[in-house]
Amino acid sequence: MADNNTIARPYAQAIFEFAQETDALDELSISLTAAKDILADGRVIKALNNPALERAEKLNFLTDLFIAAIGPESFFSGTNDHGTNFLRLLLEYSRLDVLPEIRDRVEVLKSDAENRIEVNIKSATELSDSQIREIQSALKTRLGREINLSTEMDKNLLGGAVIRAGDIVIDGSVRAKLESLANTLIS
Repeated sequence: MADNNTIARPYAQAIFEFAQETDALDELSISLTAAKDILADGRVIKALNNPALERAEKLNFLTDLFIAAIGPESFFSGTNDHGTNFLRLLLEYSRLDVLPEIRDRVEVLKSDAENRIEVNIKSATELSDSQIREIQSALKTRLGREINLSTEMDKNLLGGAVIRAGDIVIDGSVRAKLESLANTLIS
């Protein structure tokens, strides 16, 4: 059986292309992020799994949640026929559970289209502003893209940092260096 990422890919591609053509990428991005948050609520899932509710009632329930979360400008508020049809399609084929993966895939497609990349740095200690600027500049040069950088401290690291940029992982942690040294000494 296919995993959610495989199932989400064609849906994400289709909704991304439509939003790109209609200049609605930001609206779609905000709405998909809200969808991910909304569907993380167990009460919502329980209500959507209620067999007594018809598909149309589930669709109205969802669009009402989007209006409450974002406002009437939501891509899925019911005022956008394409957004409503997209939700209807997901409901019809029991694919609402892949909305979080659709959101993640759309964000990757959007980043690619905007020539930017999300980068996360986990470090043993807090990075200074100058260190962050230096890393950001080096990554921009290396990757040839605009960098959206987030940082977090990880107490499990002995020292150094681990940088994740899409599929690229740069492990500059002390633990990785010690493991490399141990492997060299054993060989």
